[in-house]
Amino acid sequence: MPATAVGPPLYLVDASIYVFRAWHSMPNEFHDADGWPTNAVHGFARFVLELLERARPQHIAVAFDEALDSCFRNALYPAYKANRDPAPEELRRQFVQCQNVCRALGLTVLAHSDYEADDLIGTAVHSARARGVRSIIVSPDKDLSQLLGEHDEQWDYARNQRWGAAGVPARHGVHAHQIADYLALTGDAVDNIPGVPGIGAKTAVALLAHFGSLDALLSRVDEVPYLRLRGAAACAAKLRLHREQALLCRQLSTIALDAPLGDHDGHFARASCCPDRLLVLCEQLRFGPLTRRRLHAAAGIDYMPSTEAR
Repeated sequence: MPATAVGPPLYLVDASIYVFRAWHSMPNEFHDADGWPTNAVHGFARFVLELLERARPQHIAVAFDEALDSCFRNALYPAYKANRDPAPEELRRQFVQCQNVCRALGLTVLAHSDYEADDLIGTAVHSARARGVRSIIVSPDKDLSQLLGEHDEQWDYARNQRWGAAGVPARHGVHAHQIADYLALTGDAVDNIPGVPGIGAKTAVALLAHFGSLDALLSRVDEVPYLRLRGAAACAAKLRLHREQALLCRQLSTIALDAPLGDHDGHFARASCCPDRLLVLCEQLRFGPLTRRRLHAAAGIDYMPSTEAR
């Protein structure tokens, strides 16, 4: 990438986090035309509209998780994310409707049965960087920090906190390129990744600060007992015993950069919107007048009072 990234940035939204937040925070009083709950859709739509109004992105893609139990990581480790309860049908339907909201606004939707949203975002970031375009990842997820290059940025929208690669150590104790190695050592309870038993965050940070990478650590494990590290000898024994598990956990924690992005050109420019399509969506989801006005404004379509909900 050039010393200075050129052109407008590419915004990449980690949708699932914001759908789940809406599902848990919005009152269960919204229903679509068929009587199904739409609280997550209403909350997610408000988030997307606020993002568009605030950032006015010219290039944007929204990534969804469809690989809930069919991700390539499940083939590597069947217990991957097995600790999570299946999403209820009321929520699964709303994920589809959230995608429809994005498409109605001219936003590219990324989803794949074998790759997670993180992988789709990672591939888009990698592709954009090759063209000299910087990316802004809209998500608080620490896993995504491993994708940050010199010019990229991560944005925790709810807390309005932004950071680049230089800000990762202050947040997580390790550099951006060490995130996957860090998770390989500590594990990740959220994703049911075991890591190396007995190695916690402080120890992992100290080991990676000294050795630089998991590969260097494992190849020089005989040096570990001589470090000024509490329980250093026991730590070395754990690393020897769980070497293969650590390498597997790094595979699980590493975001793919080669996921299929469909027939998209990788630029993800906002598309024009169809008024009829937007109207049908508003009717189906029973959006109120205020949301309809905001949707039409975000889509660049004149709003007619006749399209208001009765």
